[in-house]
Amino acid sequence: MVQRAVVLVGHGGVPSDFPRADLTRLKALEGRRAATGGEPSEEERALDAKIRTWPRSPATDPYEAGFEKLAAALAPKLGGAALYVAYNEFCAPTLDHAVERAIADGARDVTVVPSMITPGGVHSEVEIPHTLEALRPRFPEVTIRYAWPFDLDVVGEMLAAHVQRARA
Repeated sequence: MVQRAVVLVGHGGVPSDFPRADLTRLKALEGRRAATGGEPSEEERALDAKIRTWPRSPATDPYEAGFEKLAAALAPKLGGAALYVAYNEFCAPTLDHAVERAIADGARDVTVVPSMITPGGVHSEVEIPHTLEALRPRFPEVTIRYAWPFDLDVVGEMLAAHVQRARA
């Protein structure tokens, strides 16, 4: 039984073979809703579900393939915590679904960490916190924390080490 879980959240990518007209329509509906407020329309929900469940391969969605590799590298470094992946947009599962799955698997301590490491992004600073605030009252028996913001000195050290490896 899972006691501790980590949810790694990535942006998500558009599969190269997804119909462009559907993507254009989805983004237009999202833009209209953002401008006026309110809930997504049935059409927007249907298009969002269509893109999130679109069949993918490393050739059609290299972002998802790369993100899965990152998750595989992270998993053994979590001290026994179970790892789940989630995506902000375009891919499944959503953050809500990944957290719900971790809790259904028995997690009582969930830490969410984004792959987006720089400050100023709407996903990291607005959308993810908003989603977590909506989830916490639904699961009061579970500790849901957000590992944000990143310590930029630590990120800088990691990037500097990466530069040194590239130069070697």
